[in-house]
Amino acid sequence: MVADASVHAGALDIAYASAGPVDGPPVVLLHGFPYDVHSYEQVVPRLAAAGCRVIVPSLRGFGATRFLNASTLRSGEQAALGADLLALLDALGIQRAVLAGFDWGGRAACVVAALWPERCAGLVSVNSYNIQNIAKAMEPDSAENEQRLWYQYYFHSERGRAGLKANRKGIAKLLWQLWSPTWAFDEATFGQSAQAFESPDFVEVVIHSYRHRFGLVPGDPAYADIERRLATQPAITVPSITLDGADDGVRPAEDQSVHAGHFSGPRSHRILSGAGHNLPQEAPEEFAKAVLELVRKEPL
Repeated sequence: MVADASVHAGALDIAYASAGPVDGPPVVLLHGFPYDVHSYEQVVPRLAAAGCRVIVPSLRGFGATRFLNASTLRSGEQAALGADLLALLDALGIQRAVLAGFDWGGRAACVVAALWPERCAGLVSVNSYNIQNIAKAMEPDSAENEQRLWYQYYFHSERGRAGLKANRKGIAKLLWQLWSPTWAFDEATFGQSAQAFESPDFVEVVIHSYRHRFGLVPGDPAYADIERRLATQPAITVPSITLDGADDGVRPAEDQSVHAGHFSGPRSHRILSGAGHNLPQEAPEEFAKAVLELVRKEPL
């Protein structure tokens, strides 16, 4: 699966793959870091066969998606990801869609679901409430969870920026292995996604993302109002299905009381055995099933 179309949306020319009937119920699938649209290669046919109009965009800094203006800050902040998704819906004339994602993509979906619920018919979010609480970012976690974030602290340094630039594929492959320890992906599978990391904006967007979330660098002023709204940790009111991989090596399944208060609408939470962080690629049948429950408005 490749992104075979593009559209001007907000600050970007967003490349995306699409499938299914154009008049079907819209579904937008959003990948994370360091992944790409191929995470949904086995999810898309299932949704298209069920009659959905499926859109899978490349996030800013990935694949063929490009900034329209050379002077635009290569921001990776959560507000920018949410704004990109909203702009994509507008550009494609989609008034309301089921939004599904993991990692950065799950964050974008959560941002739109929380701040523009009228545009979200339902939410599938890996790792539950995925909106960052930047005000508390400097509060330490357990020793075990802190060591999982080594790559984030690495990217805080200029050595980390240089390392990502020089060894983006090596770092990404290591993260795949650490985050999905029970997923036996092969070189071909990794290689088709790794092409997306050759974007000229990849390094700058990634570095900004992992510095901004800790309050180490300012965001793009264009998204300041969205960031202010996200700082209130807004509740998600739309019907939601949240997923965790039982073997997730970066975001282990947590006590759901941590997340429950952030969902004020109908919500079902599921833990998928034998799967890690990249749930749509590791457990495509279960991921597609969750999306279709929301499309068909079946009981959560």
